[in-house]
Amino acid sequence: MKNYKFILSGGGTGGHIYPAIAIADALKEKYPQAEFLFVGSQDRMEMEKVPNAGYKIEGLWIAGIQRKLTWSNLMFPFKLISSLFKSAKIIRRFKPDVVIGTGGFASGPLLEMATRYNVPTLIQEQNSFAGITNKLLAKKVQKICVAYDGMQQFFPQEKIVKTGNPVRQDLIFIDQNREAGLAKYALKPQKKTLLILGGSLGARAINKLIDHELQFILDQNVQVVWQSGQLYFEEYKNHSETEHVQVLPFIDTMNLAYAAADIIISRAGAGSVSELALVGKPVIFIPSPNVAEDHQTKNAEAIVEKDAAILLKENALEDCFEETFKQLIEDEDRQKVLGTNFKKIALPQATQQIVNEVEKLLKQ
Repeated sequence: MKNYKFILSGGGTGGHIYPAIAIADALKEKYPQAEFLFVGSQDRMEMEKVPNAGYKIEGLWIAGIQRKLTWSNLMFPFKLISSLFKSAKIIRRFKPDVVIGTGGFASGPLLEMATRYNVPTLIQEQNSFAGITNKLLAKKVQKICVAYDGMQQFFPQEKIVKTGNPVRQDLIFIDQNREAGLAKYALKPQKKTLLILGGSLGARAINKLIDHELQFILDQNVQVVWQSGQLYFEEYKNHSETEHVQVLPFIDTMNLAYAAADIIISRAGAGSVSELALVGKPVIFIPSPNVAEDHQTKNAEAIVEKDAAILLKENALEDCFEETFKQLIEDEDRQKVLGTNFKKIALPQATQQIVNEVEKLLKQ
C-alpha cells in the first residue's frame, strides 16, 4: 500500500480546527503509514491545538479582513501574497496526495495553490451559510462535503456531498451514561438539569443572562451545570457557592455532561449543532451575532425550521427568556418532541463518509 500524504488546513476557531483533526484521525486509522501536515494561521489557536493532537503544523502569515479600517487590513494584500508563496513551497516540498480544507483564513491560499498544482482537493463546510473562503474555492476544488441541505445556493450541485460534520463518537450512546453523568457532577436525579454552554472561551451574553436569571432558573426546581469559559470563570465562579449550581471554566467530559442534561442552552456554532443533534436533548440556541455572515443564527434557524430547537436572539433575551424557559421546563411533551426531532437530523457517520470521499480522490 502506498504511503499517502495528506495536508489539512482549517483554523481560527475550534469549529474549523476540530473537524480537521477528526478527519486526520480517521485517515490515520485507515492508513497507519500515512504522513500528515497541517497548515494554519501562524498566530491562531491551531498552532497549539494541532500539536496537542499529535500532528505537525506550519503557519501562514494570514488573517481575515476586519469590518473597520485597521493596520491589519492595510497589510492584508502583503499577507495574502506571502501566504500564497509559502503554500506553494509547502506543496512542492511535501507533495500531498490530497489537500483537505475545513475553513478559516489559512485554508484559502493553501487550497488555491493546491488546485494550481493539480493536487486533488476537498473542502468541508460546517455551516448552513457557507464561509467566504469556501465559497471562493468552490469552483476549483473537486469535492465539497456539507452538513445541511440547500447548499447548492453556494456551491456547484455536482460537487456537493452531504456528509454532516465530524463529531466525537462517544456521543452516540450517551443515554447509557446518564447515571455516570449524574454521579460525575453530583446531581440529584429528581431535579431537572440545565447545561449551559458558551464555548471553550465563553460567551459574554449567555453568562450575563445566567448571572441575571439564576435565581429564576433555580426556582423552577432546576439544577445548573454552567460552563462559563476560561475568560469569564473568575467573574462568575462565586455562583458555585449557591446550592445546585456548578460553574466550570471548561468541561472535559462532555459526553457525561450531555448525558446528565435535561435541557441545554448553547451557542449555535456548526460543531455544537452537530454534537447536539447526536445528543437529542431539547436545546435553546442563543447564537452569537458577532461571527462572519451571522452563520450561527442561520445554523439555528435551519434546526428551528424542523421543529427541533428553540432560538432566542441576544437582543430578545430580556423580554423572552423567562417565559420561554418556564414553558419549556414545564412541558415534558414539548421537550420530547424537540429532542426526537433534533436526533433525526444527526449524521453520526460524517467523519467516515468524508474519508470515503477522500479515498475516491486518491483513486482518481
